[in-house]
Amino acid sequence: MTRDGLANLINKQPDLTVCCEGAEPAEALQKIAKGNPALILTDITMPGRSGTEFIKDVLALYPGIPILVVSMHDELIYAERVLRAGARGYIMKEAGGDKILEAIRCVLSGQMYASKRLSSTMLDSFAGRRPRGSSSPIENLSDREFEIFQMIGQGKATRDIADELHLSAKTVDTHRAHIKDKLKLGDTTSLIRHAVRWFETQDAGTSP
Repeated sequence: MTRDGLANLINKQPDLTVCCEGAEPAEALQKIAKGNPALILTDITMPGRSGTEFIKDVLALYPGIPILVVSMHDELIYAERVLRAGARGYIMKEAGGDKILEAIRCVLSGQMYASKRLSSTMLDSFAGRRPRGSSSPIENLSDREFEIFQMIGQGKATRDIADELHLSAKTVDTHRAHIKDKLKLGDTTSLIRHAVRWFETQDAGTSP
């Protein structure tokens, strides 16, 4: 439904058109190969693969295609990760149609896009002026650890995570141990509780 709404918005513009759509990462990669898009719009929550890993996959195959992330998730938590992965911009869905179109045209023109709020936060961080206590230990997780942390928050067991990410259960357990260490959590129960609580705040559209 969201994808249809976004496609309708874009197709009403005289200078823009949607050349292809995909419901999940594998289908999207097939459509990209055939559609030859000038820009890819993606969320960071999708079936079977995280948005960050999808961005890396796309750029490995098509390094010249700019990617703009359009997501409901808080930009202050996710944007830095997707920009590091190679995306050219990040905009929250709540910004509205006009801002999304502005972001699309900005990235198509060869520029990076970030909201004023995100730009200010990133510049403050770069300049070493981030307020004390404003950063979260979750920011210290690697992209893979962060992906597994999210899946733990969704209530998925080690075997489910391993199957979905095509990893061994032992590898997932190793990542879980690293996550516990980085978040300073004493045991698995504490990790699950923390991950579920964090996921619920994100699902509700609020910051932890």
